[in-house]
Amino acid sequence: MTRTQLTFLAAGGSFALLAGAFLFQALGYPPCTMCLWQRWPHAAAIVIGALALVIWRPATPLLLLGALAAATTGGIGVFHTGVERGWWDGPASCTGSDAGLGSDLLSTDIAPVVLCDEVVWSLLGLSMASYNALISFALAALWVWAARR
Repeated sequence: MTRTQLTFLAAGGSFALLAGAFLFQALGYPPCTMCLWQRWPHAAAIVIGALALVIWRPATPLLLLGALAAATTGGIGVFHTGVERGWWDGPASCTGSDAGLGSDLLSTDIAPVVLCDEVVWSLLGLSMASYNALISFALAALWVWAARR
């Protein structure tokens, strides 16, 4: 595969994951705070990929930046998975352990409170955060492969 094809696949993968997140949200699965954190590096990877694709011979550091974006969202996904499984504590602002969360539940805001330590959807025992981590690390490998071409 060429550098351009690999870059297109890596950026396109982030686009697909981000589109999937918005689709799940439209289907009634609102994101928690950590889910939103995972979206930003995908957006960055898409922009980096677009820049790399318009440059005739993209610089290797640009492609490695795409790998860093994909690895970052993968790392957040691993952390989120650990919070969901109770392996470690998550941010107090979005887990059931926050003493002040009850006041948020009484607010008049119509947006639902989504806790980061609860799995709202899973397939084959893996949550959306877990799938994001696995796929994002594969995308990071594609970015690195593109950079080495």
